[in-house]
Amino acid sequence: EQEALVLVLDVGPSMHSVLPEIEKVCSLMIQKKLVFSRYDEVGFVLFGSADTKNELTEEVGGYEHVTVLRNIKVVDEDLVDALQSLPRGSVPGDFLDAIVVGMDMLIKKFGQTNKGKKRLCLITNAVSPIKDPFEGTKEDQVNTIATQMAAQSMKMDCIIVRMKQDWETNRRVMEENDFLMSVFSNKSSSKVVYVESPTSLLGALRTRNILPVTIYRGDFEISAQLKIKVWVYKKTSEEKFPILKKYSDKAHPTDKFATHEIKVDYEYQSIEDPNKVVPPDQRIKGFQYGPQVVPISSAELEAVKFKPEKSVKLLGFTDATNIMRHYYLKDVNSFIGEPGNKKAILALSALARTMKEMNKVAIVRCVWRQGQGNVVVGALTPNVSDKDNTPDSFYFNVLPFAEDVREFQFPSFSNLPSSMQPNEKQQEAADKLVQMLDLAPPGKQEVLPPDFTPNPVLERYYRYLDLKSKHPDAAVPPLDETLRKITEPDVELLFRNKSIIEEFRRSFELKDNPKMKKSARRMKERPSGSDEEREEFDKDADAKAIDSMEYSSKTKVEKVGDVNPVEDFEEMLSRRDDPKWINKAIHDMKNRIFDLVENSYEGDTFHKALECLVVLRKGCILEQEPKQFNDFLCHLSKFCQEKDLRSFCQYLTSNDITLITKAEAPDSEIPEHEARSFMVKPELDSQNMKPEAKVENDIMSIYLGGK
Repeated sequence: EQEALVLVLDVGPSMHSVLPEIEKVCSLMIQKKLVFSRYDEVGFVLFGSADTKNELTEEVGGYEHVTVLRNIKVVDEDLVDALQSLPRGSVPGDFLDAIVVGMDMLIKKFGQTNKGKKRLCLITNAVSPIKDPFEGTKEDQVNTIATQMAAQSMKMDCIIVRMKQDWETNRRVMEENDFLMSVFSNKSSSKVVYVESPTSLLGALRTRNILPVTIYRGDFEISAQLKIKVWVYKKTSEEKFPILKKYSDKAHPTDKFATHEIKVDYEYQSIEDPNKVVPPDQRIKGFQYGPQVVPISSAELEAVKFKPEKSVKLLGFTDATNIMRHYYLKDVNSFIGEPGNKKAILALSALARTMKEMNKVAIVRCVWRQGQGNVVVGALTPNVSDKDNTPDSFYFNVLPFAEDVREFQFPSFSNLPSSMQPNEKQQEAADKLVQMLDLAPPGKQEVLPPDFTPNPVLERYYRYLDLKSKHPDAAVPPLDETLRKITEPDVELLFRNKSIIEEFRRSFELKDNPKMKKSARRMKERPSGSDEEREEFDKDADAKAIDSMEYSSKTKVEKVGDVNPVEDFEEMLSRRDDPKWINKAIHDMKNRIFDLVENSYEGDTFHKALECLVVLRKGCILEQEPKQFNDFLCHLSKFCQEKDLRSFCQYLTSNDITLITKAEAPDSEIPEHEARSFMVKPELDSQNMKPEAKVENDIMSIYLGGK
């Protein structure tokens, strides 16, 4: 259905600084109507203008400085042009007079028809005083206007634009006007929003009117005996990029009935005979199953589909903490009690308030329509309203099935080596940087709030579409400054906090990633001249090649050496140019530990072996390789028993070296209690045991534990 809209715009002196942004956003709204709602009707009313031009002034007097710039009529391109050059007013405006003039235009145009489709949109800073009425108070006057607005089924959006300079004006007048706006909000279908930036203004004006359409109307089945009538709406839905249709210019220019539509037909041909067309009744879909393709006909495919009955059923309740935010899929829906059904509204409200009090969410199974090919399971989160005229409701989020979850295990930052963790000074610098870029600082309006931040890609497209319609050869203009603030950091904010950014930069030493220098022996033209000169050139080339190789060997570690095995191991783990380095680092470190233990003299290398073992354990946790470490530790224990190196086992026990548990690495199969008992030797009478049993018992006591 078509909407009838009257834009009521304040053009008084206090609004001059924001009028360019108002021109842009109002023009954009008309541009979108030309795309999506080209039969909508729009009119303009300006207040604060030097002139007075409206029918009420002629009929009853008053209503000065209110100008009807354009009467209500179907949107066209002239309307866009008119909005892009609004006149600047010279007197403070009275928004109540302007609202009454706008209402009068809608009533005279539509009367009692077009119910629910008549809308006023007021844009002002509301810093100018309202004239005192002839009778009663200003509040009485607003109540009368709001009552008439409700009787005529009119809606109103009030956008109060207040920049920094507006807050320095008369506070008493602003507070009084804000109170009058709240009366409109409480007594009629009016919505009041406050914005403090051009970006928020761009998002505050509803540029595209989307009708609320239910995706489900029916029972919310709690049990076979208890059902609540509910309606389900979409709360959020991604705005898609407009579909660009193929256009044909083959029709005659004078043909007024030409659709310029292009129809696409597909033709299937036989592989054996490319000239033979395969008709639809001889075609069948095939699905890959291993090396073969399994043909399944349309009838079979339809028969195998799951066809549940339309329903919404409660499966149970769970703590809200059990539903992680990252589980949410797709869009958000809103559950409300059936309008007009008091019992349903009360029942849903009671359920929502109880769940809110107990911090619970409901898990429900939903089939939105009959014949739907799939079932969704989701969480109902209570939305308890804080307004008297708004009933309680629920938000519904689709939850994933097992096949939808991507369980990728990533190591914890706390398991990184100490050399890869920030120190106190670095952490403080990072804290300052985050606080500096806080989009919702205490005591201030949030920057880029989702409700008021439009999609810059779509906004730019619609503006260019309007430009292209008037100038077919127009180039794409640069990005508008208002849209740039959405896509790029605030330049002024960065400049004001340059010292914080610089401190953060200094706290972290950034180095270029050195690349292998090309060999100095590459194909290069040798210099002409004497043999001595050519010989000297070759010597220089050889020297450069040697320097290059030495430099490369210093920058990249390729094995765990004897001198600094811990540093070599950490360096190899940090390499990401090839996955092989992780396994090679672990393998090399195992060999290095074996060498240190086996070649020790009275335990002189045990300390270094322990350091290597500790860093190997951390590395295996970090890279999610617990089995490699656990197997190695068991093998090392057995090796020590066989080589009569039990003193090293005792050394490990005294330093609490244990197996990697499942709590530390999800891939581990070792429970915590088993890891705690690791390396504890049982007190058995070894003298009465056979030698083979004694060795076996020692090994098992080391691996499994026992006491």
